[in-house]
Amino acid sequence: MRLKDKIAIVVGAGQSPGEGMGNGRATVLRFAQEGAKVLAVDNKLASAEETAAMVRQAGGDCVAFEADVGKEAALAAMVADAKRRWGRIDILHYNVGVSLAGGDAVLAEFTEAAFDRIATINLRGAIMACKQVLPVMRAQKSGVIITIASISAIENYPYVAYKATKAGLIAFTQQVAIQNAEFGVRANVILPGLMDTPMAVDTRVRVSGKSRAEVAAGRDARVPLRRKMGTAWDVANAALFLASDEANFITGVALPVDGGALVNIN
Repeated sequence: MRLKDKIAIVVGAGQSPGEGMGNGRATVLRFAQEGAKVLAVDNKLASAEETAAMVRQAGGDCVAFEADVGKEAALAAMVADAKRRWGRIDILHYNVGVSLAGGDAVLAEFTEAAFDRIATINLRGAIMACKQVLPVMRAQKSGVIITIASISAIENYPYVAYKATKAGLIAFTQQVAIQNAEFGVRANVILPGLMDTPMAVDTRVRVSGKSRAEVAAGRDARVPLRRKMGTAWDVANAALFLASDEANFITGVALPVDGGALVNIN
């Protein structure tokens, strides 16, 4: 019960179409298993409801909420709902991201529309979510913000907007950490590597025309640790640690969850 009586907002609590479980859904489940009350936020209410139902079936406390991260008013309503419902907000976990599904491409084929779409979701949404939640956390003199970037921010990655926005998210999260440390608010960012999630694998299946087994095998082969991709539970467990009091003296950290990928690069 590492999050007993904590109130958490998880943005991106549903998941993309495909096999297995996404990082956001797994994080909601882990937070709830550890005692948190969770507002499960997604732009697709039905998907958030699926996540919330899984929590409630296991005896946890979770409410679905629909919000488009491209609209600051929706993020303000999200924060207001959690505050009205539970009286405080202890954790904001921003798990939303898009790459190929948003039109990302190599530079020669990249478009302004793709940049605007991806930057709005990956970076501006995180910034505006933090803008809305920080007054609550500052008033409490406590709070935890966790964002999800990617090792693509550091490694040789071909697609323009995903790399740029995830690198920006690392810098922004560190800015939030240092500018809110005196208020007792911690902020850290997780850098997943190659993960076996619907967004990462099934999106590439649809774009490439390859089978899921082919895409998964190619990704597995690139992972140093056991030649096997990570799962959503690996990201969820890292988020759980950073959200808990076990990480009470940790802020401004970019934590790779990547099976040794960045060590291999360096």
